[in-house]
Amino acid sequence: MRGLLRSVQEGCCEKMLATSGVRIAVSEEPGSCPLCGGGWRVLKTVPRHCKAVELGEVEVRETVHVCANGCRHDSGTPVTRRAVSLAERIMPGRVVGYDVMVRVGLMRFSHHRQREEIREELALEGVHLSTGEVSHLARLFLEYLEALHNDRTEQIRAALKRDGGWPMHVDATEESGRGMLLVVYAGWRKWVLASRKIPTERAEVILPCLREVLQKYGSPCAMMRDLGGPVTKAMNELLAELKIEVPVLACHFHFLKDIGKDLQDPAHGKLRALFRSSEIRPRLRGLARDLGVKLGGEIDAGREEVKTWQALDEAGHRIPPGRAGIATVRALAQWILDFPSRSAGQSFPFARPYLDLYDRCLEGRRAVDAFLCGTLEDKKVSNALERLQRILDPVARDVPFSPVVRSLRTRAGLFDELRDALRLAPESEGDESSPEKAAATLCDIREQVEKLSESLEARRPERGPAGDTRKAIDIILGHILKHGEHLWGHEIELPAEVGGGMRLVDRTNNILEGFFDTMKHDERRRGGRKNLAKDLEDLPAGAALAYNLNDPDYVEILCGSLDSLPGAFARLDREKHQSLLAGEPQPSSAAAPANIRIESASLSREDRKLVRTEEMEQRIAKAAKSRAPHFPMRRHFSPPATAK
Repeated sequence: MRGLLRSVQEGCCEKMLATSGVRIAVSEEPGSCPLCGGGWRVLKTVPRHCKAVELGEVEVRETVHVCANGCRHDSGTPVTRRAVSLAERIMPGRVVGYDVMVRVGLMRFSHHRQREEIREELALEGVHLSTGEVSHLARLFLEYLEALHNDRTEQIRAALKRDGGWPMHVDATEESGRGMLLVVYAGWRKWVLASRKIPTERAEVILPCLREVLQKYGSPCAMMRDLGGPVTKAMNELLAELKIEVPVLACHFHFLKDIGKDLQDPAHGKLRALFRSSEIRPRLRGLARDLGVKLGGEIDAGREEVKTWQALDEAGHRIPPGRAGIATVRALAQWILDFPSRSAGQSFPFARPYLDLYDRCLEGRRAVDAFLCGTLEDKKVSNALERLQRILDPVARDVPFSPVVRSLRTRAGLFDELRDALRLAPESEGDESSPEKAAATLCDIREQVEKLSESLEARRPERGPAGDTRKAIDIILGHILKHGEHLWGHEIELPAEVGGGMRLVDRTNNILEGFFDTMKHDERRRGGRKNLAKDLEDLPAGAALAYNLNDPDYVEILCGSLDSLPGAFARLDREKHQSLLAGEPQPSSAAAPANIRIESASLSREDRKLVRTEEMEQRIAKAAKSRAPHFPMRRHFSPPATAK
């Protein structure tokens, strides 16, 4: 009965909210003709089916007026007047209102909802859309948003100027080589100023976008980049082209990460190969699995007995017999396999996971030796310990693990020295509470790096057996020599018109890296897919601009409030229509320098559609099976020696 009453109530609510079939006549007083000041006459009455959140789904009969004196615009179009109240709500040439498009766009790109969720929410408000309409309106929302963003260029530029300038962060992201997105970011405001889909990360593709951004928003107070060659080359060419002096800063995090990889990867890679060839991890997992099978349903009781054994404070080293002993040996194997926990969530090169595995294997082997020397009352426990000992035997030998580990420890120690000097954790950004304090800290960091460079030069062995240490030190000094001039200069003096003072640019490009991580996290949450190759390929570049709508200051510049966004889009269409009637030339997006397309060697979507066709397969197979003439391999003959 309750279910029946609930369904009746929901049906009544839907009928109360539904406006489908309602007919509205729209006929406004047209006023006077803007050209001759004369009157109007009725030209026609147009029936329209309209969908709007404000109105629902209604049938509208719009009265269109035309100038009674036959006036025409400069473009030759007759002077007509349509209902302003309808033009402010319904998009031209469509049945959907601006508020529906804005609602779809915000739910898709700000709240990251799926199409069915958007359809269901709009249906509750009396607007019914298909999934195809939802996708189309979402893309249309980004087109309007980008147009409005470009229309507010002067206001955005003024806001950046009031801050005393803006540091430019540039980076690109992709997934499995597909869907590469280039973003130019205003660091202090945390605004996306431009975003472009590019085929590949090359300087000739990045440069037009940077040129357009500087033309719109002025020169930045600093440029932050990673150590990649394409972005570096594009920035250098841009500064040389515009003949301006702007500090180009290298990301400290990428600097440290690149040194760590170059320094530790050879030895760490060898250590990884040794563990894989000795199959220590699979054998440890096999031991833990076999012992778990032996415990069977008593495994929970065995875990409790291991906890009791851990709490014992004995003078000797003893493994308990029976079920407790088997569970303890299993726990020892699992403790070794849990070596990633020592990394504390960090990745290589800030953590050396296989060095942690080596240390745990070595420590576990010594513990097993001590347990075997103790009193063992259970043969099954003794056999399990001896099996664990045999698994760990390759690590205990001096060859071949020992020389690789010795080299890795030396290089890791040098890397940690540099990391301590830079005072940079993988996700740290420094102290932003006081610019003066942060500037003093940055000056101290620079002194520490310079002292470390002098120390490394003094410690560098000129000759002898310490060749590996010499190479490791040369790697660090080489990176410092190459990127040293771009590591400093984050203190920006603010102009007097904004109050003077000083402000610091972030030492890293993590602000933009974090933006990309947020985008990908939101797309994974929406789509439920781990690999975002297809999602990023389908995602329009304007999706990055939608994140600016989370900032109230940006929304204030754009339209005042999100509730006013449909009206701002309507004004864009109205101004565009008026410029068309006036015969003004319209900007061509195809000729924009930022849209220069340079194809790469990667297999783009268009190329995949071209080569993955049945016709392509048939043509190649037909040519391959034909009796084509055989071309013999060319041979190069040396000229005969001339007789003397």
